Amino acid sequence: MRLHLNTDSNKEFVSFNYQPKLVGVLHKWIGPNDLHGNPALYSFSWLTKAEAGKSGLSYPSGAKIFISFHDDEYLKRVVKTILKDPGMCFGMKVVDITIEENPDLSQRSAFQCASPIFIHRNDGRKDTHYTFEDPEAGSLLEETLRHKMKLAGLPEDESLKIRFDASTHGARIKIVDYRGIKNRVSICPVIMEGKPETKVFAWNVGLGNSTGIGFGSIY
Repeated sequence: MRLHLNTDSNKEFVSFNYQPKLVGVLHKWIGPNDLHGNPALYSFSWLTKAEAGKSGLSYPSGAKIFISFHDDEYLKRVVKTILKDPGMCFGMKVVDITIEENPDLSQRSAFQCASPIFIHRNDGRKDTHYTFEDPEAGSLLEETLRHKMKLAGLPEDESLKIRFDASTHGARIKIVDYRGIKNRVSICPVIMEGKPETKVFAWNVGLGNSTGIGFGSIY
C-alpha cells in the first residue's frame, strides 16, 4: 500500500542533498524496527513541488511525498505516529494523509521514476554503479527484485522482465551525493513485464538498490 503525504511550506533551508533527513524522519515515524541493514521492502519518493534556487530548494506551497510498504503494518505505524506528531523536517509538517490501495497492474508495463534508480554491485574489489546505458542494467534490476521477492516469501516469477526505456526524451544520468558518496543513478522510465502481483510488489518496494534511502521508487 502507498501513503501520500502533503506538507505545509518549509520554514528552514532545504539543501539539494536532503535525502538523509528524509530517511531519519521515516525511521522516526516507523519507530523501533529491524529494517536497518536489511534489503528494504519499502520505497519512498523524493519531495515534489520544489522551487530551486542557487543554493537550495524551497516549498512555498508545501511538498508532496509518497511512501510504499510491502508490509501494511509499517504503513499503519507511520500513520499513527504522524497523527500524534505531524512534524517532518525543514520546519515542515504533514497536513494531509491519503492511503492508496494496491492498484491493478495487470494491463500496465510502463512505469515512471519518483526517485532515481540506483544499481550497485561490489565484486570484492570495487564498487560499480550501472545506469540505463549499460546493457546488463535490466537483468540486474530483475536480480535484485527476485531477491527481495524471496525475502518476502513470494513465489518465483519466471515471466519477470525489466528494461529501461532509454529512448524516452529526457532520460538522463545523475550524480547524487548521499553522505559524501557520489552515486551514479538513472532518471529513466522502465518497462516491466510479469505477473500482476510481481508488478505490485515492485510498485511498493521500488527497483534497484538502496530503496530504503530514497532511490528507485516508481509510479
